Amino acid sequence: MTLIIVLLLILSYLLIATGHLTGVNKSAIAIFLAAIGWVVYICWGTDFVMALHPGAYAEFLGDTEASSQNVKNFIYDSIFLKYVGKAAAVVMYLLATMAIIEILNNNGCFDFIREWIRTRNSKRMLWTITLATFILSANLDNLTTTTVMLIIMRDIVKSRPQRMLIGSAIMLAATCGGCFTVIGDPTGLILWGNEAVTATNFSSYLALPAIAAWVVPTVFINRQLPSRLDIEWTMAPYRGDDTRLNRWQRILMLIVALGGLWFVPTFLSITRLPAFLGALVVLGVLWVVNEAFNRKLMDSDQMSRRSVPRAIQYESYQQMLFVMGIMLGIGVIAETGVLTDVADWVDSTIDNLWIVGILSGLLSALVDSFTIAVSDISLYDVWSAGDYAQNGAYWKVIAYCTAVGGCLLSVGSASGMALMKMEHIHLGWYFRNVTLKVLVGWLVGLLILWAEIFFIS
Repeated sequence: MTLIIVLLLILSYLLIATGHLTGVNKSAIAIFLAAIGWVVYICWGTDFVMALHPGAYAEFLGDTEASSQNVKNFIYDSIFLKYVGKAAAVVMYLLATMAIIEILNNNGCFDFIREWIRTRNSKRMLWTITLATFILSANLDNLTTTTVMLIIMRDIVKSRPQRMLIGSAIMLAATCGGCFTVIGDPTGLILWGNEAVTATNFSSYLALPAIAAWVVPTVFINRQLPSRLDIEWTMAPYRGDDTRLNRWQRILMLIVALGGLWFVPTFLSITRLPAFLGALVVLGVLWVVNEAFNRKLMDSDQMSRRSVPRAIQYESYQQMLFVMGIMLGIGVIAETGVLTDVADWVDSTIDNLWIVGILSGLLSALVDSFTIAVSDISLYDVWSAGDYAQNGAYWKVIAYCTAVGGCLLSVGSASGMALMKMEHIHLGWYFRNVTLKVLVGWLVGLLILWAEIFFIS
């Protein structure tokens, strides 16, 4: 049964990696892996439980006799719900941040970006929109940030070849911005939730590598753009029968959202409650502010006319299902004991975290960055010694390499898939025009990270 579960995982990875060819949605694959994997596990649960949890099972039984029903109850209460809780915590955080972005977007809080980039100068346009993307994605969900920025860029830049290049830079900026904070990317959120890293230490080490991985490829992309872009200015988007919030109201909503999310690490350290609860507090406050500023529209029932871009909704729901599926799928693999054997093989065969990081980055480009990151994180106990201790080098290397490595190909991340769908970019075009640039930036950032760990740690 262990072999069957492992084969299910490998098959799922292959289907995720070839999703752009087969047309099978990777979220559906992840959910299928999670469901079937746990069904197979619980059907032969006695063998797995007696191999890995004999003491806990004996305590669970107490004076009752062992039976197949008791084994299933033990798996559900003591094993399965543990992984559901971890996955749900990440999904709830994503849900909160995506809702925050939708509230901000609906109230025109991102319209200032349109004002900043009112230029035909390609250099100013590119660096302004990618800088805004980098900053926002460090605080908000990087997939939804990418989608919002692509929508803004698409409404302004009319030349498709120019949009493809700028869109690639936006996707890269969102990924790099999200990877250097614990609240900007699901991988960082998992590491933080598992207490593998602390927020300040994680960001202090990954900030410079992330900036390098964003800046270096963007410089090369800028050289491919003409000096003057094909621009068409349009009216501000219609959001229903509203008068649009004035500038100070929109700024206040941004401060509440971004400032609140920056307070989440402090909230966790003070209360020891999960990060998603802090994000829900921020969402609740922002929601109250939103209704206070739009009370006239609420009273006249005009808020229902405000449209939320379907691209945001569709991609967000898929991302949450994908995260849930992958985390539950990796969980069932962990409960077979296979990951311990894989970790032992890696230690005896490779025994170099930098090589593991580079290989993980390359696999992220082929499969999926989040999938490979969760797999790597699950190999080792957080409280191991050396590079695997809290704030150890392994966690930083994996977070950086998988996030930026996933940008080597457009199919390696959720943001890249969103770019392919919105701009109809083919994998071949991305490989010819973007991959080498990302590779150079990735290696420069990795060199910076190595220097930081070598000289500081």
